[in-house]
This record gives sequence, structure tokens and C-alpha cells, in this order.
Amino acid sequence: MNRRSFLAGLTAAASVHAQSVNDREAIYARIEDNQAAHIHKIQEYVRQVSISSENRGMRECAELTRKYLSEAGCQETSIVNTAGNPVVWGWLDAKAKKTLIVYWMYDVQPVNEAEWTTPPFEARLVAAPAWGPEGRIIRGRGAQNQKGPQRAFLNAVEEIRAQTGGLPVNLMFVCEGEEEMGSPNLPDFVEKHKARLSKAHGVLFPTTSMTRDGKVQFALGNKGVVYMELETAGGPGGGPKFSELHSSMKAAVDSPVWRLVQALASMTDRGGNRIIIDGLLDRIRKPTPRELELFETYLTGYEGEATKRGLGVDRFADNVDTREALRRLWFDCSLNIDGIWGGYTGPGTKTILPSKANAKIDFRLVPNQSAAEAVQIVRRHLLRNGFDDVKVNWWNGYDPSQSDPNSALVRAALAVCQSHNMPVEVMVRMAGSAPHYLFTRELKLPLIQFGLGLGGGAHGKDEFLVVQAARPARGLAFLERGFVDLLYGFAELAA
Repeated sequence: MNRRSFLAGLTAAASVHAQSVNDREAIYARIEDNQAAHIHKIQEYVRQVSISSENRGMRECAELTRKYLSEAGCQETSIVNTAGNPVVWGWLDAKAKKTLIVYWMYDVQPVNEAEWTTPPFEARLVAAPAWGPEGRIIRGRGAQNQKGPQRAFLNAVEEIRAQTGGLPVNLMFVCEGEEEMGSPNLPDFVEKHKARLSKAHGVLFPTTSMTRDGKVQFALGNKGVVYMELETAGGPGGGPKFSELHSSMKAAVDSPVWRLVQALASMTDRGGNRIIIDGLLDRIRKPTPRELELFETYLTGYEGEATKRGLGVDRFADNVDTREALRRLWFDCSLNIDGIWGGYTGPGTKTILPSKANAKIDFRLVPNQSAAEAVQIVRRHLLRNGFDDVKVNWWNGYDPSQSDPNSALVRAALAVCQSHNMPVEVMVRMAGSAPHYLFTRELKLPLIQFGLGLGGGAHGKDEFLVVQAARPARGLAFLERGFVDLLYGFAELAA
């Protein structure tokens, strides 16, 4: 199927003009004129430490987020306590016909400051020649994931209201501080506020959707994830109960480490790429005809060799071709060992028989799998295969999410891209995970991850957001203009 004709079919009825040409152009001009202030606000947000896994700065960041929502015009703002970090709520009633939920995360990943070129929470504005002679980036933890794009969205909202006195849509803000920990308390918040949230017409997750070559990529869903820790220890299952033994005793004593290795090996084939856990794959929904169309369209521009180079790998798993690798990324469940440890791993030798071993693993889930059911299936597998002594110490996760490609929100996003003559690549779902199922499944709303910006380094060192760049990698003003266009386009298509 031709990419151009397919995307044109999705957006034939789309329109992204504002209430008047003059209004839209005036908003753009305000964005350009106020770039220095917009950059400063992003830097301020990034500088506020909010590492959820270390419980650093979380309350302070929640307060700052609430302050931002109030300044942006929300008539209601509150910090809603949970069993963990609070959810920040905001309601901006524009007296519009349609309402958009803005899903937001104010927590960030941990950092190893020694690896960074500049301190991760200084949010420095630095030259970036890679983006042109005047290229500049904000470097800092959260600059891309997700404080930078989220604050850019609020910048756009503020400029619309300053110019027009209103907004084309109402906004509900749901800002959580535990996304990087698996969002353990967001389901409870959504359930308690389901009646009100269900009145919305779509969900936006502000992000950076552009690639280095100027394409726009956005996904209509996410894989789910189950993350768990397994443990074997001496006792009824065999092995020393109290402490390590001399390794010579292996001739007569079981090893918990070998036990764990064998338990893990029982879950896949010898190559480690095909799951053989009874029942885990049974409920997977086959791709729909529309999803297969999206797959074929995306495949025409997918560069397998470039992907391998970018990942630093010589081949895809099982040496499959590009088509099969992409199919697996979108449509297959996977099992990964994130870490495994036990015994002595220091310098030199220490001949011991360890008393305990641990591993952390994750499954990526697709429709119609669920995280809770996957955990029970794993436990049943261990029991049936004689590994009843293997403990599941803890687990967390998300279910998969999926949005309708024909929804007004998706068509509005595509129309924004077409209005700027930008090539678009629509993914059925991302291989990564997020708690978006709470909106797409529980509230039955379409959700998009969208933003005409560029960044990188999420979860790694030197994370950045491009704020000034030559084409095709455009800067902050273009990101903010894209949010303006999306809000107006959605209001018109959803009317």
C-alpha cells in the first residue's frame, strides 16, 4: 500500500486552521517572541530533582507542577495524595465543546552524574553544532522524558490564552510521580475519578515525536510489561540454608544458582527467543486488518540495516529479516532477563557454593494479555515444572494499550503533520510500555504520544531537548506551534 495514499485517506477531512488566520499567526508570533522565557521555564522544571525510585524531590516537584497548572489558567488544581507519590490534578474549563486529558509524568530516572558532560540537574543551555551553526539544546535529566515537552505544551497553552482569552478545548491534567516505578498508584486514582475522566474525548501525552531526519513518528499504543524478581535459596529445594559453602561441597549439595538458571531456561527454547510457558501466549489477539495495513505502510520506510547499526547489533534475533523483526516488535510477547546475580563476582577467585540467587525479568505484553494474569501463569509454570521453591519476590507492570487510528485525535495529529509537509510514520504500538491502558481500555478514549520536537538520551547520560536547530530538526518554537495546531485541529474534527 502506498504510504501517501494511506495517510491521505486517514486525514482527508482534517483541518488545522485556527478560529482565524490572524489569531493563529498572532499566537505563533507570541511563541517566537517569548522563546527566552519558555526556555527558562523548561530549565526551571528540569532543575527540580524528582527521582521517584530514590524518593528525591518528589513533593517539591508536585508543588511546582501544581503551580504551573494554576499559572496556565486551571480553575482547579490539587495535590492528591496516594499510597506513594501524589497525583497532581488540574482542570481548565474553557467552556468548549470537547475535553482533552493531558497525561503527564513529573518523575525522572536516576542518574550517574560521573557519566554526564554537564551536571544533570543544572539544565544547561549549550551549543549543539550537530543541529546547525546556531544549534542549541537543554541538557538535563527530564529534558526529553518528559518535563521538557510537557512544559512546552503549557507554554503553548499560555500563549493561546494570552492572545485569544480562551482555549479551543477544555483540559484535564493527570500528572503522576511514579511512572518510572511502574505507576503503582495511578490505577486507583483513575478508578476513583473514572466518572469525571470519562467525560473527556481523548488523551494527549506531550512528547517529542520527530526523528533526526525530520520525520514524525507516533504510536497508537504501547506494549504492556510485567517486571518481576525471582529468587532461589537453600532449603527444601536444595542447597545451603544459612550461608555459602566451600565449592567442593557441590559434589554432595545442590546449588540454588543452578536451580535458578534451570528455572529461567525452562521458560524459552534453547535460543532464548521463543517463549514456551503454557498459557502465556494463548490469549494474544491477532492483528486487525487496519493494523496490518499500518504495518505494511510503516515497513516501506523501515531501514533494518540502519536500525541494527543504531542498536549496535550485528543481526536480529534468530537472524530474521527486517520484516520479521518489525513484526515481532509490534505483535509478539517477549521475555527478557534484565539481571541475574548470586555468589562471588569480585576480582580473583573465591570458591564458594552460594546460598541464594536472584534474577529480574520482564515480559512485554500485547493485546489481550494482562500483567496480573501473566504473573499467575509464570507461577503456575514454575510449580508444574518442579520449581515450586522459586519465589516471585515482587512484581509490577502495565497492560497493553491501543487507540483507534480513525479517531478524531489521531486524524488531527496527522493533519498537523501534513499541514507542515512533514513525512509521518504511524506505529501500531511501541515496543516500550506506559500506563496508557488506563485511558484506552478503562476510559475507552483514544490516546496519542505527540509533539513536533526532537530530543534524546532518555534514561541514559546527557539527555537533551533541541531548542534551536536548522531544518529538518526544528526547535522549541516549532514544538510549541505543533501543540497549538493540535488543540485547534482536534476541536474542529471532534465538533
